[in-house]
Amino acid sequence: MFKNIAKYSALLAIGAGVAAPVTTVDAASKPEKIVFWHSMTGQNQKSIERIVKDFNNSQKDYEVVPEFQGQYVEALPKFLSVGGSKKAPDLFQSNEISTKQLASSGMIEPMETITKKYKYDINDIQENILDYYKIDGKLYSMPFNSSAPVLYYNKDAFKKAGIDELPKSPTYEQVTDAAKKLKDDTGKARLSILPYGWSFEELLANQNQTLVNNDNGRKKTATKSTFNNEAGKKILNWVKTNADAKTLVDYGTGANAGDNEIAGFTSGQVDMFMNSSASLGDIQKNAKFDVGVTYLPRPEGTDANGVAIGGASIWLSKGKSTNAQKGSYEFLKFATSPEEQAKWAKDTGYFAINKKSYDTDTMKDAFKETPNLKVAVDQLNDSKRNPATAGALITAMPKERVNTQNAMENVINGKDVNSELEKAAKQTDDDIKAANEQSGE
Repeated sequence: MFKNIAKYSALLAIGAGVAAPVTTVDAASKPEKIVFWHSMTGQNQKSIERIVKDFNNSQKDYEVVPEFQGQYVEALPKFLSVGGSKKAPDLFQSNEISTKQLASSGMIEPMETITKKYKYDINDIQENILDYYKIDGKLYSMPFNSSAPVLYYNKDAFKKAGIDELPKSPTYEQVTDAAKKLKDDTGKARLSILPYGWSFEELLANQNQTLVNNDNGRKKTATKSTFNNEAGKKILNWVKTNADAKTLVDYGTGANAGDNEIAGFTSGQVDMFMNSSASLGDIQKNAKFDVGVTYLPRPEGTDANGVAIGGASIWLSKGKSTNAQKGSYEFLKFATSPEEQAKWAKDTGYFAINKKSYDTDTMKDAFKETPNLKVAVDQLNDSKRNPATAGALITAMPKERVNTQNAMENVINGKDVNSELEKAAKQTDDDIKAANEQSGE
């Protein structure tokens, strides 16, 4: 009975010729909805939904609504089809290789708009992570789930074969030597080097070599590839050396190749492979042996330059209201705070992007419980800041990854290193030219 009293009072007021303010008051009390498109699944989805829930419970002005849009490759076309319209989400998560495309799409508001307006201190974010998402010194998206590749290995298998544990920064030659000894001990191939464009880019960056010209497209628009050089040849020759020695387990290049590789490692079918640091949680959960983690390998005689960031960032849609922008900012400030990023890193294996997270008890306890979690962080901190580790900025990046992936796969299957690298470089040059012409650059 009493719950309807406001409704009846309003009707009586209208009947008496008096304006009823009830509806206006109710509307004003509703929180501003912030639609957030993401691509997280499994444990990562649970973690991101926890962050959203904690934020919504922490205040009453805004309600963030998380909406899963499929994998990055599925979500990007969805956003581009509605970007700039009322149907566009307020916030959109997209992977790092879409940076150039989104920044020049006209559909996003540079993140710097709200970080400056509301005085967000970007100095709290890890510099090596921040560098990837800056163009001409301006921050275009908010770093969020960032990772880098590391080398995983089975310590128990190494011990059984009489092999010393790998050093912090191993060489190609040390990995190859260990692979040969593992094969001698088991009679089977025990190393996986998955043909994958991201792996090629990272192995290149670790030699302080850019993928494309003009400082990886960061000084001005890239016009051609730069990887058909000695550094690129060292990568493919390393792949060929192991293929010829029959130490490689071949998982192919299909959509499930990476998952199959991880499953192969945790089930004891392979003893060494390179993968994202963000896979650590699942790997240690499922492996029944002592897992070793080291930095990405490098050629002998070459100093480790470091790694470029992988993963994704969060973008702000163009044309949203002031209230929506303010709400988006408040959520991002919350999600990138020291404690939330520490929880995120512990739950997922992604980096905590906030430098202050590493001073929290949550992060300190996580490092004590899982020392391997710190290896990727140390590798990032040891990485030099230069165009190679800043990452390549080209719209044609997805096609470039296919080109270098094909070169790696073909070399595994016996093709010539020099010709495959040249073919990949030429195709990438053509792809860059076509993309630049399409965008008017």
